[in-house]
Amino acid sequence: MEKVKHRKNLTLQIFATDLDADAIEIARKGHFPKTTVADVSPGRIARFFTEEGDGYRLNTSIREIVVFATHNVIRDPPFTKLDILSCRNMLIYMEPQMQKKLVTLFNYSLNQAGIMILGTAETIGEQNEGFEEIDTKLKIYQRSVTLPGHEISDFSSSFNSVKAAATKQPKPSEVAGNIQTIADQIILQRFAPASVLVNVNGDIQYITGHTGKYLEPPAGKANWNIHAMAREGLNHALPGAFRKALQNFDVVILRNIKVGTNGGTQFVDVTIQRIENPQAVRGMIMVVFTDVPDSLFPPDAANPKAGKRTTGARHKELEFALQQSREENRGIREEMQTSQEELKSTNEELQSSNEEFQSTNEELTTSREEMQSMNEEMQTINTQLKIKLSEYLLLNDDMRNMLDNTDIATLFLDNELNISRFTPMVASLFKIRNTDIGRPFTDQVTNLEYPAIKDQARQVAKTLIPFENAIATNDNRWFKVRIMPYRTTDDRINGLVMTFADITLSKHLEFALRETGAMLRSFIHKVSGVVIGMSSDGKVIEFNPEAEKVFGRKRTAVMGKKYVDLFIPEPARKKVEADLQKLLTGAKPNRFENLVKAANGKQLNIEWSAHKLFDEKGKLTGIITIGENITKKATDSRK
Repeated sequence: MEKVKHRKNLTLQIFATDLDADAIEIARKGHFPKTTVADVSPGRIARFFTEEGDGYRLNTSIREIVVFATHNVIRDPPFTKLDILSCRNMLIYMEPQMQKKLVTLFNYSLNQAGIMILGTAETIGEQNEGFEEIDTKLKIYQRSVTLPGHEISDFSSSFNSVKAAATKQPKPSEVAGNIQTIADQIILQRFAPASVLVNVNGDIQYITGHTGKYLEPPAGKANWNIHAMAREGLNHALPGAFRKALQNFDVVILRNIKVGTNGGTQFVDVTIQRIENPQAVRGMIMVVFTDVPDSLFPPDAANPKAGKRTTGARHKELEFALQQSREENRGIREEMQTSQEELKSTNEELQSSNEEFQSTNEELTTSREEMQSMNEEMQTINTQLKIKLSEYLLLNDDMRNMLDNTDIATLFLDNELNISRFTPMVASLFKIRNTDIGRPFTDQVTNLEYPAIKDQARQVAKTLIPFENAIATNDNRWFKVRIMPYRTTDDRINGLVMTFADITLSKHLEFALRETGAMLRSFIHKVSGVVIGMSSDGKVIEFNPEAEKVFGRKRTAVMGKKYVDLFIPEPARKKVEADLQKLLTGAKPNRFENLVKAANGKQLNIEWSAHKLFDEKGKLTGIITIGENITKKATDSRK
């Protein structure tokens, strides 16, 4: 407003409403404790506030533009022609149907293009109800269209009562059906004293008889309040008696009240009583005016413009005025005493409330400190969780890269044997995609020639004993399938893990080795010489049929036993063992001869040709010897 006030003549009027009358009463005072304005800048405090006691009082220039009023937004007629309507965090406490009606009412209250501000947790629904959203985060809306009048026709009975009263056609008066009713009406119209029925605020609701001698409308805007309309003399005595009548249902009588009429005076008795029944007018006040006959007063007392007053008449008038003043003073003293007692009671209640507030403030201070401490702990925990989360993400990346880049296909199953995760290599064995997660793994088409995989998986899930097997595929590949339970960090079983390691090369090498071994064994069995294979520790690992024939021992009987213990005479065993070690280390020529013994005890001289055996890593594992029985050869030569 400061920026545009030189260009436009703007005025600001704020209506601040609440359902709670006590809250409105506090707000009207415009007084704030120092703790409340602790966050307000010193410049604003100096500009808009005045220090007062233990707080600050809002300046009059600001207070005058705010009108505080108790207002029920559901029941009372709405404020209209508003430019800005702020209603934050109220709709969230209401049912959706009531929310929709209120938003419709707000549309009615705002000017075209007016602004409505709601709470951040509130919304006006999908229909928008005649509003256009300006700021989604701050929930600021602008009135875009005017809703039809029927949209608010069923909203509030009090709001619609004025309209209903204006459109309602007056019914023709009905003639009284009995003599009693007619008589009552005649008595009220002709003989009953003048009276008025007013509410607790003094607003006139109904008038009986002629009250012009006691009441007259004030100049200016029409005002039907009895306190404003009371004539001179009555206007001083009436308020006190009226307040007294509001306290209970007892009759309050003002006697001989001197009321100024048109150019003269009139003495009148005024009866004031709060109505208890019937229920329709309960709580209202009936004020009855009864004229006092002039004969009870000297002519001079009733007419101040008469000629020279007599001393007696003057004394009577003064005595009457004094008596009336005494009664008024007594009433005022009683009211003051009552008010003082009420103030004392209120003061005690305020002191009690103040003590409760102080206690509550101390508790809130303690709670604030606890909350601050808890907040610090939460920040520490949050920092630790962030670190843990970073470590987890890094570990997750490492595990994902390891699983994705390894040649071992891995399939993770849940307790129902449904797919929960898999590595890319699994796609070479199963026709699987990401959309298959959550489906049974047995539904997938596979290249494995392994029909028992489902039963085996269930067996592992039941017994928790890992299982592994070498399985071929229909495209001549081999995989080592291993099925293991999936264990969580807290040692709970949460499904299965299947790994498929490609062993095609090793399997083919195994087949080739078996084929080579079979060929070598066939060759050894067909050799005419004695063939004995020994491990590096001297145990027999090969024994051909010729050796069985020469030594008289079966192959099964000598396999795995020490060569020197079986075939070398005891005196020469140490030497032969030393020679064998030299053969292994290369310190002895691979051709030699020695004396051996057969099963029948016969000693034979054998000439050997030794060949070293190596494993796939080139490590020496033993020797194989091919021998010729030169004892037999020498005998044959002699023959």
